[in-house]
Amino acid sequence: MKILFLCHSFNSLSQRLFTELAAQGHEVSVEFDINDAVALEAVDLFEPDIVVAPFLKRAIPRAIWESRICLVVHPGPVGDGGPSALDWALLNGEAEWGVTVLQADSALDAGPVWAERRFAMRDATKSSLYRHEVSEAAAEAVLEAIAKIGAGRTPQTLDTLRVTPVWRNGAKQTDRAIDWHNDDTDTVLRKIASADGMPGVKDVLFGENVYLFDTHRADGFAGDPGDVIARSGSAFARATRDGAVWIGHVRKGRDKALKLPATTVFRAEAESLPEFPGYADIRYEEEGYAGFLHFGFYNGAMGTEACQRLLGAWQEALKRPTKAIVLMGGPDHWSNGLNLNLIEAAESPADESWANINAMDDLAEAIIRTTDRFVVSAVGGNAGAGGVFLARAADAVWLRRGAVLNPYYKDMGNLYGSEFWTYLLPRHAGAENAERIAAARLPMGAEEALSLGLADEIIHAGREGFGETVRDMALRLAESTDLDERLREKARRRAQDEAEKPLARYRDEELQRMRRNFYGFDPSYHVARYNFVHKVPKSRTPITIARHRENTARTRSRRRAAS
Repeated sequence: MKILFLCHSFNSLSQRLFTELAAQGHEVSVEFDINDAVALEAVDLFEPDIVVAPFLKRAIPRAIWESRICLVVHPGPVGDGGPSALDWALLNGEAEWGVTVLQADSALDAGPVWAERRFAMRDATKSSLYRHEVSEAAAEAVLEAIAKIGAGRTPQTLDTLRVTPVWRNGAKQTDRAIDWHNDDTDTVLRKIASADGMPGVKDVLFGENVYLFDTHRADGFAGDPGDVIARSGSAFARATRDGAVWIGHVRKGRDKALKLPATTVFRAEAESLPEFPGYADIRYEEEGYAGFLHFGFYNGAMGTEACQRLLGAWQEALKRPTKAIVLMGGPDHWSNGLNLNLIEAAESPADESWANINAMDDLAEAIIRTTDRFVVSAVGGNAGAGGVFLARAADAVWLRRGAVLNPYYKDMGNLYGSEFWTYLLPRHAGAENAERIAAARLPMGAEEALSLGLADEIIHAGREGFGETVRDMALRLAESTDLDERLREKARRRAQDEAEKPLARYRDEELQRMRRNFYGFDPSYHVARYNFVHKVPKSRTPITIARHRENTARTRSRRRAAS
């Protein structure tokens, strides 16, 4: 079928559904919901069989849903309605939640139901639940709905299902406000988890208005409720009525201010606090001859200091008597490359960009040059830009079935990219696939990644089962009888590659192009980064995903050339 996505932005759920539908052979195009006229024009240009709204902040125009089937993906069970479904599920402590695929009509979130999936709620943030449970449920439900439409079936009304719709308005800051003197630790964590990602919980820290994100239980700490009592890495420990929480990231000042590590924003205040372990975004564990290096950086962003710490952890791991090391990344994101927020906040974004990419390259090079261990990247969460190529620096990439890759830099102001991608892509994907990947600007599912050489094995497991499956596979790998021979072949191949063209040359060539992005006359990278970090709404949908506008764009280009 021809399927048009109408969405506020091409977010993680939209990308997951895009890859699932494209893998089934559907022709999918995307239009950002800018206004009614743009949406109507997109429908006229593409003439879709179905319109899907995976992430929309307002109603689909009547003229569209009256002319064809429009599926709305709502992150709540049948009968739930309103813009903050998952927020309320967390705030109310729901044990079970769901996703409903319904047909758009005049009643918001109350149209006929095509499919539904339920899932158990876990102790996690809104953004984590959205990327895992909601995405998995939505993928299954949307595929079921489209199959039913293709078979000529009809949806069920709420009356038929004997469900009374419940509408809840958007969650406000007053609904999440923390009473530090009376709220226990569980309540504080639940309130901030309900707003993690966006919009954060409005609060006061060191006398200044901030929005709180990235909180975790701080075991073993106590103090006067509301007091900041310790620091650990980028986080502050703040006392609750019955314990304390780590606050890892904050936004300070205006609503669209940068989301930054808490101790970076309040650097002077942090220096006066005692430092303790507890907030760990890097950890290493070992079993048998297999080592597992976890790095759950917030939103998968790896700043200069984070890369340097991870390189140090890698070097320490190499001192252990292991035969295989697995790079686990984080549960929600494996890595998304450079930390654009820290770059934007720097005194010189160009200088910080340069420092950050060099730190990423140092890490990637250390992994590539490791020849006495078999290295695996176990990609359970999504990965983007330099994070994809950092994963490919390993000998093997084990990719979770539901993970989405965005293996390109170009949308960030035509950024050239580094992390030795000009060496790694031809090495693992072949010259033809390397060109395809480098030119692409579309999200990629696991099957496509496997076919193009960005992954070596797909793990068909959910979030919970992924880690256990990886552990079992890594132990078998480390104990395999042919591993020593594989390592000798790896060392031989690395030496041959180095003789043909040293890694230093690949790095220098890539960084020459990156230097132009950072310091050259073309400001595209800096503009794109600013817009991304500050969430500036797009004025149009990129042609790379708005395939229905390709002919229009070509016509306009020819007219400009002729004039």
